[in-house]
Amino acid sequence: MAYRKQIVGKLAVASLLIGYLSALLALALKHLTEHYEDILFALTETNRFYLLLFPVLGLSTIYFLRTYLFKGKANKGIREIYDSIRTGRNMPAYKVPSHFVNGFLTVIFGGSTGIEVSTVVASAAIGSVAQQKQSIFRLYKTELISAGVAAGVAALFNSPAAGLLFALEVIAKKPSKLFFLTTLLAVAVAFGMTWLLQETPLFALDISIWHWHAVPWFLVLGVLAALHSVYLTKSVLFLKSTFAKIPTQTLRVLLGAGLLSAALLLLPQLYGDGYHAVTALLFPEKPIAWTPTLALATVAVIVLKPLLTSVTLAAGGDGGVFAPSLFLGAFLGFGLATVLNTFLDAHVIPLNFMVIGMAAVLSASIHAPFTALFLVCGLTNDYTLFFPILTICLVSKFVAKWIFPFTVYSIPQTIR
Repeated sequence: MAYRKQIVGKLAVASLLIGYLSALLALALKHLTEHYEDILFALTETNRFYLLLFPVLGLSTIYFLRTYLFKGKANKGIREIYDSIRTGRNMPAYKVPSHFVNGFLTVIFGGSTGIEVSTVVASAAIGSVAQQKQSIFRLYKTELISAGVAAGVAALFNSPAAGLLFALEVIAKKPSKLFFLTTLLAVAVAFGMTWLLQETPLFALDISIWHWHAVPWFLVLGVLAALHSVYLTKSVLFLKSTFAKIPTQTLRVLLGAGLLSAALLLLPQLYGDGYHAVTALLFPEKPIAWTPTLALATVAVIVLKPLLTSVTLAAGGDGGVFAPSLFLGAFLGFGLATVLNTFLDAHVIPLNFMVIGMAAVLSASIHAPFTALFLVCGLTNDYTLFFPILTICLVSKFVAKWIFPFTVYSIPQTIR
């Protein structure tokens, strides 16, 4: 019994330290990326030549860093965490700066993804390194990795519940009793840091009401979100396998940068994580009127975003499907609500559809409805839509899983 208490005590201390380091990493990466992405994107608005330069600069820098500094090994996203837990191999310490730097460079130079997965894997690496420090910790590798992941997500999205649920739904899946000890302590530290630093929600909204007559259309949105999440997943898998057949990484970088530049010249909204475009939709300076040009731009954004995210990752960029899912959900919800109001006189609230769409596409993309629910509620700092979001997240997840049972994280190697 005394030995058991000693183990629990050591795990508790380790979890607190992991939570602190992971939250610090997540907040530093978040603010650095936001700051420099804003600066570089502003440059592209004054001189569109930069849209040709930045993707080449970003992907080339990542390639050289990966080749000469980070041991020549490509980052594989959350699959690295799964491989570490399943095979027993440790995640090396260099994965922390590798994902931090490469995720930062990918987004600020226009790569059409986000820093979320970079944060998750770097945080997991902190947990993995911690479990190597004492032999007894090796028995609790999953718990310590989950602690790092939970703290990173909690700090990044200002939502302790989202951090805990992501670690539960996506990473651990079959948690032990000590899982809740390690993750809760790590998340508590992360929440304390966000409170101390007065972190604000990314999209602070004031949603006053939702209507029952919109529920059937919410369900339609859930199905559309599921279909589009499968499109996103299959785009990533297809383009990664296609780029893998290109004989040299130099050609992959040049081709990927060329495709990125061409798409960004056409639709600058696709630059980086796209949160600037989502913000413009959620907080328009004046009412948005439906026009053929707007309709074409919305459809183009929804169709091209998964392809551009896939090109970014296939060409060597670092990131995942978190930010693209939120981006796609916002535009999908906006497009559906605007069509309903314009052509069917449905009197639905576009803002509600955008928020529900963000959660629905994320839920379907990572098969984690409760993570998506609390993450989006944390992002918007509003729980008015809690029950509609919960319902549609479940619908979108199960429809997506019925169409294609895997995510980009869980796809078996034999299918890739």
